[in-house]
Amino acid sequence: MAAIYQVVNRRASSLACRLHSTYVRKMRYLNELKEDDSLCRQAQTSGTFYLFHNLSPFLQKAGKKYLVPQLGAAEMKRILEKFKETEQWIEKSVLIGCSDEHVPHFALDLGALEKSVIESELQGSFTDIRKALFVVDGNDSSLLASAQSLLRWHDSHQYCSKTGQPTQKNVAGSKRVCHASGITYYPQMSPVVITLVSDGSRCLLARQPSFPQGMYTALSGFCDVGENVEETVRREVAEEVGLEVESLCYSASQHWPFPSSCLMIACHASVRAQQAEISMNSLELEEARWFGLEEIVEGLKREPRSSKQDDGSFLPWFPPKQAIAHQLICEWVKRQTS
Repeated sequence: MAAIYQVVNRRASSLACRLHSTYVRKMRYLNELKEDDSLCRQAQTSGTFYLFHNLSPFLQKAGKKYLVPQLGAAEMKRILEKFKETEQWIEKSVLIGCSDEHVPHFALDLGALEKSVIESELQGSFTDIRKALFVVDGNDSSLLASAQSLLRWHDSHQYCSKTGQPTQKNVAGSKRVCHASGITYYPQMSPVVITLVSDGSRCLLARQPSFPQGMYTALSGFCDVGENVEETVRREVAEEVGLEVESLCYSASQHWPFPSSCLMIACHASVRAQQAEISMNSLELEEARWFGLEEIVEGLKREPRSSKQDDGSFLPWFPPKQAIAHQLICEWVKRQTS
């Protein structure tokens, strides 16, 4: 029996090693592309491209689903030749990943070209990123968010903040350099905490005036300089709803492209039920209130288009599964029902 166990254990360890080595090789290949301009330029001739137009991703509709097409280098060249543009546009692409088979993926914004011509040629449409993230599957949603954030960063960092001189991106788009000052700029993310507050039997959700009608979500706010995550959670909850956090725990994190490239750090926070009266900051929030378990469960089933009632009011609904706020709410429900 011991011998059989050892064989099974060796096979499991061997499989884990192979999976790990695949990941390591992939990460090292991506790093090589970022550091070696000639290698990355060569990879552009065999890679796939995700298209954007003024930061809106290109989607194709197949039945009720939305797909994110990957265009090969030959197809990209064919499209660009219609505008008498080829290599100079490919150079504007940015590296956003690669497959396990080391097929590199690039994102390219064609905002200076005629949108309708591209849409007609490829039988699809450029879609606002806020909609696109919620109609494609999870893997594509994450990739589009990362690609759009990187393209936006390059668009807003074309000049050196010290000299005012133009900066130049490397081929992969992993950095920009000001040759006048020697300063190298790297893409950055702003840390943001998103916190689901609970008093034990209820959770607190809020909405801002800019939100779609009926949508409620967890509290969120940017980290101030010098703050750690715990300090930010306590400050934001105090500022927005006038409650003092008693304890908190980390849940997960997610990249989020709004309002710019952010790292969403998701936490659960507890307040005392005896001190749970909300004092809302109306400068930041339109409404904040407690929700019981039954109302949360019903809200999770509800879609935005089904929330409007006959009298014109809206039933509460919550962010879709692609958003980390949805995960926080589902975790809270699981805790209440376990």
